[in-house]
Amino acid sequence: MSLTESALHQGLERVLINEDELGRRIRELGDDVGAAYSDSRPLLIGVLTGAFIFMGDLSRRMGIPLDVDFMAVSSYGQSTESSGVVRIVKDLDRSIEGRDVIIVEDIIDSGLTLQYLIDTLQRRNPASIRVVALLKKDKPDAIDVPVDWVGFEIPDEFVVGYGLDKAGQYRNLPFIAVARVP
Repeated sequence: MSLTESALHQGLERVLINEDELGRRIRELGDDVGAAYSDSRPLLIGVLTGAFIFMGDLSRRMGIPLDVDFMAVSSYGQSTESSGVVRIVKDLDRSIEGRDVIIVEDIIDSGLTLQYLIDTLQRRNPASIRVVALLKKDKPDAIDVPVDWVGFEIPDEFVVGYGLDKAGQYRNLPFIAVARVP
């Protein structure tokens, strides 16, 4: 597909991960995560807003009973770089005490947001916390955060699509693209 086909594609440099590659890898991740929890009913916590598409596709592939909740955590605002200040915008609707928790992340950039989220949830006494992320940026200065499953390691570029946005745009692209950054 040419990136000049529609207004939705304006502002994009190139496709980084196409729709077929995404689908194939998410099926693999769903199978792996589902197998790891075949004897329990985990709670998937989607990190809004970027993870909503990934979490929907992942959860359908897992093939096990599970529960779903969401948190919104922000360190970006309208910028293309993390501000370094993390805040909870929307908290969970249920207790996680004694539960096996799977954090579903769209992208791990600096690691700061994910580390904050893990620390916050750990204080709520879950049985376990594991992380599945669609994307992880290759950043030498990133915090070393434990991630159990990663869909794709990507270069340190600003990406959009498949739930990821730039100032609220591009979330509905069926692929991951590199966005032009002024």
